[in-house]
Amino acid sequence: MTAPAPALRGTTVLSDRAVRKVAQGAAREAVTVAARDVSASATVAGRRASVGVQVALPYPTHLSTDARRVQEHVTSRTRALTGLQVPTVRVVVSRLAPDAAPPSPPADAEAVAGPAVRPPRRWWSQRRRPMGVLSGLAAAAAVVCTVDVFRVHAAGAQPWAWRRSAVTWLAGHGPGDPTVTLAGVGAALVGAWLLFMVVTPGRRRQLTLGTAGEGWSAAIDRPAVAALLRDAVADVPGTQDIKVRCGRRTVKVRGEVAFGDCASARAEARRTATDVLDSCGLRRPLRLRLVLRPADTWQAPAADAGQNPEPHHATLTTGEGDA
Repeated sequence: MTAPAPALRGTTVLSDRAVRKVAQGAAREAVTVAARDVSASATVAGRRASVGVQVALPYPTHLSTDARRVQEHVTSRTRALTGLQVPTVRVVVSRLAPDAAPPSPPADAEAVAGPAVRPPRRWWSQRRRPMGVLSGLAAAAAVVCTVDVFRVHAAGAQPWAWRRSAVTWLAGHGPGDPTVTLAGVGAALVGAWLLFMVVTPGRRRQLTLGTAGEGWSAAIDRPAVAALLRDAVADVPGTQDIKVRCGRRTVKVRGEVAFGDCASARAEARRTATDVLDSCGLRRPLRLRLVLRPADTWQAPAADAGQNPEPHHATLTTGEGDA
């Protein structure tokens, strides 16, 4: 009697799109926002998956705590439903929704701690579009040259006309030819551009968040930080026309004091803006530059500078690097 042959075991392959859908559904479970405010990305390499989600959080909220809660829930659900190893889920806070409720993951969600990885100072972009275009052009050139060489050596055909003309033109033009010089300069510029893309992060609009724990990574868009500061400073009595510009290292707040004591308004605005920046939980604290002036000093100066005294204003700077 012949023993039955062992059953052939197949292979299950999860596409990037499937893992992205799972991560996006898990992010919707963790936050109570509209579907248009939740998106995800995923890249599968073997048994590992690199996952990132973009969500909206309620306002006001503690960004570090809620972002970590979303990250832990997406990590645990993606691991449980796909069986893949998900080291760290990137969380991007796209906006703050005043009408949204605080995020609360389901009770049966398990908090899975990630590896002990220190939050990065900034996120690095994968540069998918430039790399896709460059790889496509290189692949097309390699295919054309390979086909031509194969025709000549295997089939005995004549080289294509463009190949013969290129060789003839190169034989008659040396390094001092203007066309050759321009081509070399262009190649050098392309190489410098590629080196610049390698050494720069690419995600300049995002600021990473820090936390007391380890094993997670989250970021917030700079416009979201600017919106928080603008709303907070505008609530200070007497202030109006608040304008905020948030950079990678410095945030500048400018506005007017319509009524009341200017010194008191400046001190209150400075305290409020500092509290808002501290509540954001940024890994790299931003330097705050705050300028508030009386409303009448925003007018254009007169032609005779001696008739109008210099407007009284003060500049307050806080954060790292200040004396």
